Amino acid sequence: MALRELSSLEKFLGLKKPNKYSTQGDKKVPVLQSNNGAPLVGLVTIACHLVKEAKRLELLGDSAESRAVVQQWLEHRVTKLDGCTKEEMKTILKDLNLYLQDKVYLAGNQLTIADTFMYYGIHPLIVDLAIQEKEQYVNVTRWFDHIQHYPGIRHHLPPVAVLRNRIYTGRHH
Repeated sequence: MALRELSSLEKFLGLKKPNKYSTQGDKKVPVLQSNNGAPLVGLVTIACHLVKEAKRLELLGDSAESRAVVQQWLEHRVTKLDGCTKEEMKTILKDLNLYLQDKVYLAGNQLTIADTFMYYGIHPLIVDLAIQEKEQYVNVTRWFDHIQHYPGIRHHLPPVAVLRNRIYTGRHH
C-alpha cells in the first residue's frame, strides 16, 4: 500500500522521473535508494523528501505551527492508523471526527501531505463502512469527500460514495 501511495504522491507533485522503491521487514516499510548515498527509510521520511524535491514546501505547512501539526498527523498515520484493529478504528474515526468539527484541512487553511496520507490511510476503513456508519462520522466523511475530489489525489484509489441519496416521493403538498 505505501508504495502505491508514494507513487501517487509523485504524480500529484508532478515529479517526472519515478523513483524506485523497495520494502524492508515484516511491516513492508518503504525504502527509497537515493542517488546521493544512504537510502531513505519510512513513509513519512520519503514523502517529506519528495515534497522538498518537487519544491512544494507549502504541502509541509505554511507556518511553524502548521508544520508541526502536519508532522503530528503523519506520525499518527504511521503509529496509530496503519495496522489498527476494528475497535481502534472506531476510536480513530471518532477522534478525527471531533478534530475536524471546525476544520476543512488537518493543518491550516490549505491541503498538506497530512491530508493526503490520512486520506490514503483511512480510505480502506471508509470503503468498509455502511452509509449509516459514515453518517456517524459526518465531519470525517465531509473532509474525506473533499480530499478525494481534490485534483490529483485519488490516483490509485476508487472513489467512495459518502452521502446517502435522498429519495423523494412524487407528491408535493
